[in-house]
Amino acid sequence: MTRREILAGAAAMSLNNAAKPRNVIFILSDDHRYDALGFLKAQPWLETPQLDRLASEGAHFRNAFVTTALCSPSRASILTGVYAHRHKIVDNNTAIPQGTTFFPSHLQKAGYKTGFFGKWHMGNSGDAPQPGFDEWVSFLGQGTYLPNPNGLNVNGRKVPQKGYITDELTDYSLNWLNTLPRNQPYFMYLSHKAVHAEFEPAARHKGRYQNAKFIYPPTMQETGEMAQNRPMWVRNQRNSWHGVDYPYHSQLDIADYYKRYAETLMAVDDSVGRVLDTLKTRGELDSTLVVYMGDNGFAFGEHGLIDKRTAYEESMRVPLLARCPELFQGGKTVNQVVAGLDIMPTVLDTCGVPTPAGLDGMSWLPLARGESIGWRKELLYEYYWERNFPQTPTVHALRGDRYKFIRCQGVWDIDELYDLQEDPLESRNLINSDNHKAIAAGMRKRLFEVLEQTGGMNIPVQPDGGSQQSLRNPDKAKPAEFPPQFIGRPKGPARHQ
Repeated sequence: MTRREILAGAAAMSLNNAAKPRNVIFILSDDHRYDALGFLKAQPWLETPQLDRLASEGAHFRNAFVTTALCSPSRASILTGVYAHRHKIVDNNTAIPQGTTFFPSHLQKAGYKTGFFGKWHMGNSGDAPQPGFDEWVSFLGQGTYLPNPNGLNVNGRKVPQKGYITDELTDYSLNWLNTLPRNQPYFMYLSHKAVHAEFEPAARHKGRYQNAKFIYPPTMQETGEMAQNRPMWVRNQRNSWHGVDYPYHSQLDIADYYKRYAETLMAVDDSVGRVLDTLKTRGELDSTLVVYMGDNGFAFGEHGLIDKRTAYEESMRVPLLARCPELFQGGKTVNQVVAGLDIMPTVLDTCGVPTPAGLDGMSWLPLARGESIGWRKELLYEYYWERNFPQTPTVHALRGDRYKFIRCQGVWDIDELYDLQEDPLESRNLINSDNHKAIAAGMRKRLFEVLEQTGGMNIPVQPDGGSQQSLRNPDKAKPAEFPPQFIGRPKGPARHQ
Protein backbone atom coordinates (compact mmCIF):
# COMPACT_ATOMS: atom_id res chain seq x y z
CA MET A 1 0.00 0.00 0.00
CA THR A 2 1.37 3.42 -0.93
CA ARG A 3 1.52 6.34 1.49
CA ARG A 4 -1.10 8.17 -0.58
CA GLU A 5 -3.46 5.18 -0.30
CA ILE A 6 -2.91 5.09 3.46
CA LEU A 7 -3.81 8.79 3.71
CA ALA A 8 -6.85 8.39 1.50
CA GLY A 9 -8.10 5.37 3.45
CA ALA A 10 -7.64 7.06 6.80
CA ALA A 11 -9.46 10.16 5.56
CA ALA A 12 -12.35 8.08 4.26
CA MET A 13 -12.75 6.21 7.56
CA SER A 14 -12.77 9.40 9.56
CA LEU A 15 -15.15 11.13 7.17
CA ASN A 16 -17.67 8.38 7.81
CA ASN A 17 -17.46 9.26 11.51
CA ALA A 18 -18.16 12.93 10.88
CA ALA A 19 -21.88 13.07 10.19
CA LYS A 20 -21.86 16.74 11.17
CA PRO A 21 -19.24 19.50 11.15
CA ARG A 22 -16.97 18.85 14.13
CA ASN A 23 -15.69 21.67 16.32
CA VAL A 24 -11.97 21.62 17.17
CA ILE A 25 -9.98 23.43 19.85
CA PHE A 26 -6.18 23.26 19.54
CA ILE A 27 -4.19 24.40 22.57
CA LEU A 28 -0.44 24.91 22.08
CA SER A 29 2.01 25.62 24.87
CA ASP A 30 5.60 26.76 24.49
CA ASP A 31 8.63 24.66 25.51
CA HIS A 32 6.48 22.07 27.31
CA ARG A 33 8.60 18.92 27.50
CA TYR A 34 6.93 15.55 27.05
CA ASP A 35 7.27 14.32 30.64
CA ALA A 36 6.23 17.50 32.49
CA LEU A 37 2.81 16.01 33.15
CA GLY A 38 1.60 15.05 36.60
CA PHE A 39 0.48 11.56 35.69
CA LEU A 40 3.93 10.65 34.30
CA LYS A 41 5.66 11.37 37.65
CA ALA A 42 8.98 12.46 36.12
CA GLN A 43 9.18 14.89 39.02
CA PRO A 44 6.81 13.30 41.56
CA TRP A 45 5.67 16.61 43.02
CA LEU A 46 4.60 18.25 39.72
CA GLU A 47 0.82 18.57 39.38
CA THR A 48 -1.24 19.04 36.20
CA PRO A 49 -4.75 17.89 37.16
CA GLN A 50 -6.53 19.27 34.10
CA LEU A 51 -4.02 17.84 31.64
CA ASP A 52 -4.21 14.55 33.55
CA ARG A 53 -7.97 14.70 33.10
CA LEU A 54 -7.56 15.30 29.38
CA ALA A 55 -5.37 12.19 29.16
CA SER A 56 -7.63 9.98 31.29
CA GLU A 57 -10.78 11.01 29.40
CA GLY A 58 -9.06 10.95 26.01
CA ALA A 59 -5.85 9.74 24.41
CA HIS A 60 -2.23 10.21 25.41
CA PHE A 61 0.20 10.05 22.49
CA ARG A 62 3.29 8.94 24.36
CA ASN A 63 5.60 9.21 21.32
CA ALA A 64 4.74 12.66 19.98
CA PHE A 65 7.44 14.81 18.41
CA VAL A 66 8.15 18.00 16.55
CA THR A 67 10.34 17.84 13.47
CA THR A 68 12.26 21.03 14.35
CA ALA A 69 12.63 21.92 18.05
CA LEU A 70 12.40 25.68 17.59
CA CYS A 71 9.39 28.01 17.85
CA SER A 72 8.84 29.34 14.33
CA PRO A 73 9.67 26.22 12.30
CA SER A 74 7.63 24.00 14.60
CA ARG A 75 4.57 26.27 14.49
CA ALA A 76 4.84 26.57 10.71
CA SER A 77 4.92 22.78 10.36
CA ILE A 78 1.82 22.50 12.55
CA LEU A 79 -0.07 24.93 10.30
CA THR A 80 1.20 23.60 6.95
CA GLY A 81 1.66 19.87 7.54
CA VAL A 82 5.13 19.80 5.96
CA TYR A 83 8.76 19.75 7.06
CA ALA A 84 10.65 23.01 7.66
CA HIS A 85 12.80 22.55 4.56
CA ARG A 86 9.56 22.60 2.54
CA HIS A 87 7.73 25.53 4.15
CA LYS A 88 11.11 27.39 4.36
CA ILE A 89 10.54 28.93 7.81
CA VAL A 90 13.67 27.30 9.19
CA ASP A 91 14.45 29.61 12.10
CA ASN A 92 12.86 32.39 14.16
CA ASN A 93 13.89 35.16 11.75
CA THR A 94 13.03 34.06 8.21
CA ALA A 95 9.93 35.64 6.71
CA ILE A 96 6.84 33.63 5.81
CA PRO A 97 7.20 32.91 2.08
CA GLN A 98 4.61 34.47 -0.20
CA GLY A 99 1.87 32.04 -1.11
CA THR A 100 2.06 30.09 2.17
CA THR A 101 -1.37 28.74 3.14
CA PHE A 102 -2.18 27.85 6.73
CA PHE A 103 -4.81 25.16 7.17
CA PRO A 104 -7.46 27.33 8.93
CA SER A 105 -8.00 28.93 5.51
CA HIS A 106 -9.37 25.58 4.30
CA LEU A 107 -11.75 25.54 7.27
CA GLN A 108 -12.98 29.05 6.52
CA LYS A 109 -13.88 28.00 2.99
CA ALA A 110 -15.89 25.13 4.48
CA GLY A 111 -17.96 27.53 6.60
CA TYR A 112 -16.00 27.43 9.84
CA LYS A 113 -15.34 30.41 12.08
CA THR A 114 -11.71 30.48 13.12
CA GLY A 115 -9.98 32.27 15.97
CA PHE A 116 -6.33 32.66 16.98
CA PHE A 117 -5.37 33.71 20.50
CA GLY A 118 -1.79 34.07 21.66
CA LYS A 119 1.78 33.68 20.54
CA TRP A 120 2.26 33.69 16.76
CA HIS A 121 6.05 34.21 16.60
CA MET A 122 6.55 32.89 13.12
CA GLY A 123 8.76 34.20 10.37
CA ASN A 124 9.44 37.49 12.15
CA SER A 125 5.97 38.63 11.04
CA GLY A 126 5.09 40.78 14.05
CA ASP A 127 1.64 40.59 15.63
CA ALA A 128 -0.57 41.62 12.69
CA PRO A 129 -3.59 39.42 11.89
CA GLN A 130 -2.74 36.52 9.58
CA PRO A 131 -4.82 34.97 6.78
CA GLY A 132 -7.05 32.11 7.85
CA PHE A 133 -8.40 33.62 11.06
CA ASP A 134 -11.66 35.52 11.61
CA GLU A 135 -10.69 36.58 15.13
CA TRP A 136 -7.16 37.57 16.12
CA VAL A 137 -5.46 38.29 19.44
CA SER A 138 -1.66 38.23 19.53
CA PHE A 139 1.46 40.13 20.61
CA LEU A 140 4.95 40.95 19.35
CA GLY A 141 7.59 38.26 19.63
CA GLN A 142 7.58 36.49 22.97
CA GLY A 143 5.22 38.97 24.60
CA THR A 144 5.22 39.53 28.37
CA TYR A 145 3.74 37.53 31.22
CA LEU A 146 2.68 40.62 33.17
CA PRO A 147 0.49 43.59 32.14
CA ASN A 148 1.79 45.72 29.28
CA PRO A 149 0.14 49.00 28.18
CA ASN A 150 0.69 48.24 24.48
CA GLY A 151 0.84 44.48 24.73
CA LEU A 152 -1.87 43.01 22.50
CA ASN A 153 -3.02 43.22 18.91
CA VAL A 154 -6.76 42.57 18.81
CA ASN A 155 -7.98 42.32 15.23
CA GLY A 156 -5.40 44.87 14.09
CA ARG A 157 -5.86 47.29 16.99
CA LYS A 158 -3.35 47.85 19.80
CA VAL A 159 -4.93 47.04 23.18
CA PRO A 160 -3.36 47.06 26.66
CA GLN A 161 -2.62 43.72 28.25
CA LYS A 162 -4.32 44.08 31.61
CA GLY A 163 -3.62 40.77 33.32
CA TYR A 164 -1.40 37.70 33.51
CA ILE A 165 -0.96 36.59 29.91
CA THR A 166 -2.07 32.96 30.25
CA ASP A 167 -5.30 33.98 31.95
CA GLU A 168 -5.97 36.89 29.62
CA LEU A 169 -5.52 34.83 26.46
CA THR A 170 -7.94 32.29 27.89
CA ASP A 171 -10.43 35.08 28.63
CA TYR A 172 -10.26 36.36 25.05
CA SER A 173 -10.63 32.90 23.54
CA LEU A 174 -13.60 31.87 25.65
CA ASN A 175 -15.33 35.22 25.23
CA TRP A 176 -15.10 34.74 21.47
CA LEU A 177 -16.30 31.16 21.72
CA ASN A 178 -19.37 32.27 23.64
CA THR A 179 -20.32 34.70 20.87
CA LEU A 180 -20.74 31.85 18.39
CA PRO A 181 -24.18 30.31 17.78
CA ARG A 182 -24.46 26.66 18.76
CA ASN A 183 -24.91 25.63 15.12
CA GLN A 184 -21.80 27.48 13.94
CA PRO A 185 -18.79 25.14 13.44
CA TYR A 186 -15.53 26.60 14.71
CA PHE A 187 -11.79 26.07 15.05
CA MET A 188 -10.16 27.77 18.03
CA TYR A 189 -6.36 27.98 18.32
CA LEU A 190 -5.22 28.98 21.82
CA SER A 191 -1.45 29.50 21.65
CA HIS A 192 0.09 30.18 25.06
CA LYS A 193 3.26 32.16 25.72
CA ALA A 194 3.84 29.87 28.68
CA VAL A 195 6.01 28.07 29.50
CA HIS A 196 8.67 30.06 27.69
CA ALA A 197 11.56 31.57 29.64
CA GLU A 198 11.97 33.76 31.53
CA PHE A 199 9.45 31.77 33.54
CA GLU A 200 7.00 33.92 35.48
CA PRO A 201 4.33 32.07 37.46
CA ALA A 202 0.93 33.60 38.12
CA ALA A 203 0.81 35.23 41.54
CA ARG A 204 -1.45 32.45 42.84
CA HIS A 205 1.16 29.82 41.97
CA LYS A 206 4.42 31.49 43.03
CA GLY A 207 6.39 29.47 45.52
CA ARG A 208 4.19 26.37 45.21
CA TYR A 209 7.20 24.13 44.61
CA GLN A 210 9.95 26.05 46.41
CA ASN A 211 10.55 23.21 48.87
CA ALA A 212 10.23 20.40 46.33
CA LYS A 213 13.25 18.20 45.68
CA PHE A 214 14.30 18.31 42.04
CA ILE A 215 15.57 15.04 40.58
CA TYR A 216 18.61 15.84 38.45
CA PRO A 217 18.88 13.86 35.20
CA PRO A 218 21.51 11.08 35.24
CA THR A 219 22.89 12.19 31.85
CA MET A 220 23.86 15.54 33.35
CA GLN A 221 27.16 13.83 34.21
CA GLU A 222 30.07 15.25 32.24
CA THR A 223 31.81 11.87 31.80
CA GLY A 224 31.31 8.27 32.75
CA GLU A 225 28.63 5.67 32.26
CA MET A 226 25.86 8.15 31.45
CA ALA A 227 27.94 10.05 28.87
CA GLN A 228 29.40 7.27 26.74
CA ASN A 229 30.91 8.35 23.40
CA ARG A 230 29.32 11.79 23.61
CA PRO A 231 30.15 14.07 20.63
CA MET A 232 32.62 16.92 21.13
CA TRP A 233 30.08 19.58 20.23
CA VAL A 234 27.74 18.32 22.97
CA ARG A 235 30.55 18.24 25.54
CA ASN A 236 31.61 21.74 24.52
CA GLN A 237 28.05 23.05 24.66
CA ARG A 238 28.03 22.20 28.36
CA ASN A 239 30.09 25.37 28.92
CA SER A 240 27.97 27.74 26.85
CA TRP A 241 24.79 29.80 26.73
CA HIS A 242 22.83 26.55 26.40
CA GLY A 243 24.82 24.42 28.88
CA VAL A 244 24.61 23.67 32.59
CA ASP A 245 28.08 25.12 33.30
CA TYR A 246 27.26 28.60 31.94
CA PRO A 247 23.47 28.77 31.37
CA TYR A 248 22.55 32.05 29.67
CA HIS A 249 26.04 33.20 30.76
CA SER A 250 24.89 33.18 34.39
CA GLN A 251 25.00 31.12 37.59
CA LEU A 252 21.49 29.82 37.09
CA ASP A 253 20.50 26.89 39.30
CA ILE A 254 18.83 24.21 37.19
CA ALA A 255 16.64 22.97 40.05
CA ASP A 256 15.24 26.44 40.79
CA TYR A 257 14.80 27.02 37.07
CA TYR A 258 12.69 23.88 36.68
CA LYS A 259 10.56 24.76 39.72
CA ARG A 260 9.70 28.17 38.20
CA TYR A 261 8.90 26.37 34.95
CA ALA A 262 6.56 24.00 36.78
CA GLU A 263 4.86 26.85 38.63
CA THR A 264 4.39 28.75 35.34
CA LEU A 265 2.84 25.65 33.80
CA MET A 266 0.12 25.61 36.45
CA ALA A 267 -1.76 28.51 34.83
CA VAL A 268 -1.72 26.64 31.51
CA ASP A 269 -3.27 23.68 33.31
CA ASP A 270 -5.92 26.00 34.76
CA SER A 271 -6.60 27.29 31.25
CA VAL A 272 -7.27 23.78 29.95
CA GLY A 273 -9.76 23.25 32.75
CA ARG A 274 -11.56 26.49 31.90
CA VAL A 275 -11.82 25.45 28.25
CA LEU A 276 -13.32 22.08 29.19
CA ASP A 277 -15.76 23.71 31.63
CA THR A 278 -16.92 26.19 28.98
CA LEU A 279 -17.51 23.40 26.50
CA LYS A 280 -19.59 21.56 29.12
CA THR A 281 -21.69 24.68 29.73
CA ARG A 282 -22.27 24.99 25.99
CA GLY A 283 -23.25 21.33 25.72
CA GLU A 284 -20.29 20.68 23.38
CA LEU A 285 -17.82 18.89 25.64
CA ASP A 286 -18.13 15.39 24.21
CA SER A 287 -18.63 16.44 20.60
CA THR A 288 -15.60 18.77 20.37
CA LEU A 289 -12.10 17.53 19.59
CA VAL A 290 -9.76 19.17 22.11
CA VAL A 291 -6.04 18.75 21.35
CA TYR A 292 -3.22 19.86 23.63
CA MET A 293 0.39 19.96 22.45
CA GLY A 294 3.78 21.58 23.12
CA ASP A 295 5.63 23.37 20.32
CA ASN A 296 8.92 21.70 21.34
CA GLY A 297 10.54 20.19 24.40
CA PHE A 298 13.15 21.61 26.74
CA ALA A 299 16.22 20.17 28.45
CA PHE A 300 16.92 20.74 32.12
CA GLY A 301 20.43 19.31 32.38
CA GLU A 302 20.13 16.23 30.17
CA HIS A 303 23.46 15.64 28.35
CA GLY A 304 24.75 18.70 30.22
CA LEU A 305 22.40 20.97 28.24
CA ILE A 306 19.47 23.33 28.66
CA ASP A 307 17.07 24.69 26.03
CA LYS A 308 15.99 22.78 22.88
CA ARG A 309 17.28 22.65 19.24
CA THR A 310 18.98 19.26 19.61
CA ALA A 311 17.63 15.90 18.42
CA TYR A 312 17.58 14.40 21.90
CA GLU A 313 14.26 13.22 23.30
CA GLU A 314 13.95 16.06 25.83
CA SER A 315 14.19 18.58 22.99
CA MET A 316 12.11 17.09 20.18
CA ARG A 317 9.53 15.11 22.17
CA VAL A 318 6.35 16.87 23.33
CA PRO A 319 3.11 16.19 25.21
CA LEU A 320 0.15 15.43 22.96
CA LEU A 321 -3.28 14.81 24.45
CA ALA A 322 -6.66 14.64 22.73
CA ARG A 323 -10.25 14.22 23.87
CA CYS A 324 -13.48 13.66 21.95
CA PRO A 325 -15.72 10.84 23.28
CA GLU A 326 -17.87 10.95 20.16
CA LEU A 327 -14.80 10.02 18.08
CA PHE A 328 -12.78 7.73 20.37
CA GLN A 329 -12.92 6.26 23.87
CA GLY A 330 -10.97 7.71 26.76
CA GLY A 331 -8.13 6.22 28.74
CA LYS A 332 -6.18 5.30 25.62
CA THR A 333 -2.40 5.35 25.13
CA VAL A 334 -1.16 5.62 21.55
CA ASN A 335 2.37 4.30 21.05
CA GLN A 336 2.99 5.12 17.37
CA VAL A 337 5.30 8.01 16.48
CA VAL A 338 3.18 11.08 15.69
CA ALA A 339 4.28 14.64 15.05
CA GLY A 340 3.32 18.29 14.73
CA LEU A 341 3.10 17.57 11.01
CA ASP A 342 -0.01 15.51 11.73
CA ILE A 343 -2.10 18.29 13.30
CA MET A 344 -3.22 19.79 9.98
CA PRO A 345 -4.44 16.54 8.38
CA THR A 346 -6.00 15.42 11.68
CA VAL A 347 -8.00 18.63 12.10
CA LEU A 348 -9.15 18.67 8.47
CA ASP A 349 -10.05 14.98 8.74
CA THR A 350 -12.05 15.65 11.91
CA CYS A 351 -13.94 18.47 10.23
CA GLY A 352 -14.65 16.52 7.05
CA VAL A 353 -12.66 19.02 4.99
CA PRO A 354 -10.56 17.58 2.11
CA THR A 355 -6.86 17.33 2.92
CA PRO A 356 -4.52 18.79 0.25
CA ALA A 357 -2.21 16.33 -1.46
CA GLY A 358 1.51 16.23 -0.76
CA LEU A 359 1.59 16.70 3.02
CA ASP A 360 4.28 15.08 5.17
CA GLY A 361 1.78 14.48 7.99
CA MET A 362 -1.13 12.07 8.36
CA SER A 363 -4.34 12.05 10.39
CA TRP A 364 -3.94 10.16 13.65
CA LEU A 365 -7.67 9.80 14.28
CA PRO A 366 -7.61 6.09 13.31
CA LEU A 367 -4.82 5.56 15.86
CA ALA A 368 -6.90 7.23 18.57
CA ARG A 369 -9.76 4.87 17.71
CA GLY A 370 -7.46 1.90 18.06
CA GLU A 371 -7.65 0.94 14.39
CA SER A 372 -4.87 -1.05 12.78
CA ILE A 373 -3.61 1.01 9.85
CA GLY A 374 -0.35 1.51 8.00
CA TRP A 375 1.73 4.14 9.77
CA ARG A 376 5.15 5.75 9.53
CA LYS A 377 8.14 3.69 10.56
CA GLU A 378 10.40 6.68 11.14
CA LEU A 379 10.33 10.46 11.50
CA LEU A 380 12.78 13.00 10.11
CA TYR A 381 14.16 15.68 12.43
CA GLU A 382 16.00 18.78 11.20
CA TYR A 383 17.63 21.80 12.80
CA TYR A 384 19.69 24.40 10.93
CA TRP A 385 22.61 26.17 12.57
CA GLU A 386 21.93 29.71 13.84
CA ARG A 387 24.77 32.21 14.05
CA ASN A 388 23.10 33.73 17.13
CA PHE A 389 23.47 30.41 18.97
CA PRO A 390 26.54 28.72 17.47
CA GLN A 391 26.64 25.96 20.11
CA THR A 392 24.39 23.61 18.12
CA PRO A 393 25.37 22.56 14.59
CA THR A 394 23.01 21.72 11.77
CA VAL A 395 21.49 18.39 12.77
CA HIS A 396 19.45 15.82 10.90
CA ALA A 397 18.06 12.76 12.64
CA LEU A 398 15.92 9.77 11.88
CA ARG A 399 13.80 8.67 14.82
CA GLY A 400 12.42 5.15 14.51
CA ASP A 401 10.37 3.04 16.90
CA ARG A 402 13.54 1.61 18.44
CA TYR A 403 16.65 3.36 17.12
CA LYS A 404 17.59 6.98 16.55
CA PHE A 405 20.36 8.07 14.17
CA ILE A 406 21.71 11.63 14.51
CA ARG A 407 23.97 13.26 11.93
CA CYS A 408 25.73 16.60 12.51
CA GLN A 409 26.63 18.82 9.56
CA GLY A 410 29.59 21.15 9.15
CA VAL A 411 31.58 20.18 12.25
CA TRP A 412 34.48 17.76 12.72
CA ASP A 413 32.74 15.28 14.98
CA ILE A 414 31.08 11.90 15.30
CA ASP A 415 27.47 10.98 14.55
CA GLU A 416 25.17 9.23 17.03
CA LEU A 417 23.07 6.08 17.25
CA TYR A 418 20.89 5.19 20.22
CA ASP A 419 18.90 2.08 21.07
CA LEU A 420 15.86 3.75 22.62
CA GLN A 421 14.50 0.45 23.88
CA GLU A 422 17.62 -0.48 25.86
CA ASP A 423 18.83 3.08 26.50
CA PRO A 424 15.86 5.52 26.65
CA LEU A 425 18.06 8.20 28.25
CA GLU A 426 20.39 8.21 25.21
CA SER A 427 23.45 7.73 27.39
CA ARG A 428 25.36 5.25 25.16
CA ASN A 429 26.24 6.37 21.66
CA LEU A 430 26.51 3.16 19.61
CA ILE A 431 27.85 4.73 16.41
CA ASN A 432 31.13 2.79 16.70
CA SER A 433 29.63 -0.46 17.91
CA ASP A 434 30.46 -3.37 15.60
CA ASN A 435 27.11 -4.94 16.44
CA HIS A 436 25.27 -1.83 15.24
CA LYS A 437 27.19 -0.80 12.12
CA ALA A 438 24.56 -2.21 9.78
CA ILE A 439 21.75 -0.41 11.66
CA ALA A 440 23.66 2.90 11.51
CA ALA A 441 24.40 2.45 7.80
CA GLY A 442 20.79 1.59 7.04
CA MET A 443 19.41 4.58 8.95
CA ARG A 444 21.95 6.92 7.35
CA LYS A 445 20.83 5.71 3.92
CA ARG A 446 17.17 6.05 4.83
CA LEU A 447 17.74 9.56 6.23
CA PHE A 448 19.01 10.76 2.87
CA GLU A 449 16.21 8.97 1.04
CA VAL A 450 13.65 10.91 3.08
CA LEU A 451 15.50 14.17 2.47
CA GLU A 452 15.66 13.50 -1.27
CA GLN A 453 12.00 12.49 -1.47
CA THR A 454 10.89 15.66 0.30
CA GLY A 455 13.27 18.14 -1.35
CA GLY A 456 15.48 18.63 1.70
CA MET A 457 18.98 18.26 0.27
CA ASN A 458 19.87 21.97 0.44
CA ILE A 459 21.10 23.65 3.62
CA PRO A 460 19.42 27.09 3.97
CA VAL A 461 21.66 30.12 4.50
CA GLN A 462 20.32 33.24 6.20
CA PRO A 463 21.86 36.72 6.60
CA ASP A 464 23.58 37.41 9.92
CA GLY A 465 21.46 39.34 12.39
CA GLY A 466 21.33 39.96 16.13
CA SER A 467 23.89 39.22 18.80
CA GLN A 468 25.92 36.02 19.11
CA GLN A 469 25.89 34.11 22.40
CA SER A 470 29.35 32.59 22.09
CA LEU A 471 31.07 32.99 25.47
CA ARG A 472 32.62 30.27 27.67
CA ASN A 473 33.27 30.28 31.41
CA PRO A 474 37.05 29.92 32.04
CA ASP A 475 36.38 28.23 35.40
CA LYS A 476 34.14 25.49 34.04
CA ALA A 477 34.49 22.54 31.63
CA LYS A 478 37.49 22.75 29.29
CA PRO A 479 37.22 22.13 25.53
CA ALA A 480 36.64 18.48 24.69
CA GLU A 481 39.42 16.42 23.17
CA PHE A 482 38.94 14.63 19.87
CA PRO A 483 37.53 11.09 20.25
CA PRO A 484 39.98 8.19 19.87
CA GLN A 485 38.77 7.24 16.39
CA PHE A 486 40.02 10.61 15.09
CA ILE A 487 43.55 10.09 16.39
CA GLY A 488 46.18 8.56 14.05
CA ARG A 489 49.94 8.72 13.48
CA PRO A 490 51.58 9.37 10.11
CA LYS A 491 51.85 6.21 8.02
CA GLY A 492 54.13 7.32 5.18
CA PRO A 493 54.77 10.04 2.58
CA ALA A 494 52.03 12.59 1.99
CA ARG A 495 49.50 11.80 -0.72
CA HIS A 496 47.42 14.68 -2.03
CA GLN A 497 43.78 14.11 -2.86
